[in-house]
Amino acid sequence: MSDPSSDSVALDGRALGRRGTETRQRLLDATATLLEDNGLRELRVADIARAVQVSPATFYQYFRDVEAAVLALSARVGEETASLTGLLAEDWDGPDGLDRARRLVEEFIANWDQHRAVLRTRNLAAQEGDDRFRAVRNDALRPLTEGIAAKVAARTETGLAPYAAAAAMVSMLERMAAFHTDLTAYGTSRAEVVETSARILHHTATGSTVR
Repeated sequence: MSDPSSDSVALDGRALGRRGTETRQRLLDATATLLEDNGLRELRVADIARAVQVSPATFYQYFRDVEAAVLALSARVGEETASLTGLLAEDWDGPDGLDRARRLVEEFIANWDQHRAVLRTRNLAAQEGDDRFRAVRNDALRPLTEGIAAKVAARTETGLAPYAAAAAMVSMLERMAAFHTDLTAYGTSRAEVVETSARILHHTATGSTVR
């Protein structure tokens, strides 16, 4: 059976053609844009449809409600976050380890900068107890957390619980990505945020301190 939440099918399970796929994407793009100035509870189907110049009925061919559209956006953005695990599969103990940690932090923050409204909405809904958004967030961050945990577990005599340490690192990354622009008021640049976060992450993962 077709999955109605898929990019390739309409809500009634019909396969989407090129035009339907383009319309669905335009609705998602409009939703992401409108989220920049509206909270999830304030955004209306009529607003999204108007931005795409279609009827609300057209929106309902693809999504049950606004939350379903935002969930689809969140899942897609989450796939980009999960893709960062490729950097964790590489060796961080060698001379290039800190540079790999920097790349991970830089790409994580860049992903947040590009999709800030969607990620902020996802996390707020998850914190408010919406299990659907919590599941999407967990699915996005789990591969990253598990990758860091594996590196911590490979260390000897650390005194760290690997998964707890990894969860702390991922929480740090999310916090710094979400609020790094606020630190400019304290004279801290984006580059300094990346460097500091990367060094903390690298040290936690490997135990080494690079000067």
